Amino acid sequence: MIPFSPATRIYLAAGATDLRKSFEGLSDLVTHQFKEDPLSGHLYVFANRKRNRIKLLYFDGTGVCVLAKRLEQGTFHWPQSAGEPGAKLRLTPQALQLLLDGVDLRAGARRAWYEHPA
Repeated sequence: MIPFSPATRIYLAAGATDLRKSFEGLSDLVTHQFKEDPLSGHLYVFANRKRNRIKLLYFDGTGVCVLAKRLEQGTFHWPQSAGEPGAKLRLTPQALQLLLDGVDLRAGARRAWYEHPA
């Protein structure tokens, strides 16, 4: 679990990201696309074009962490920006948790893929 302090900001890349990138590639996106410091302790969230995989980049004070999640079926509902394609959106920790749990942030309901057969 990532410890969120009140100073932790969460930035989401509004467009698709090539998730073959790892530590260096994602850090480079944070630096050049977001104009942020990847070693700031903030959390950066990226999704692939199909929206079935996400990666999170986070500096914990000692090193950079890359966390990944792949859905076995379905897609994440990914927020879109009204601005340019490479825009970043700021999320609250609660909104990030809802997004990771399969909740459509606009509708406030779980997406169909969330229902796992018993």
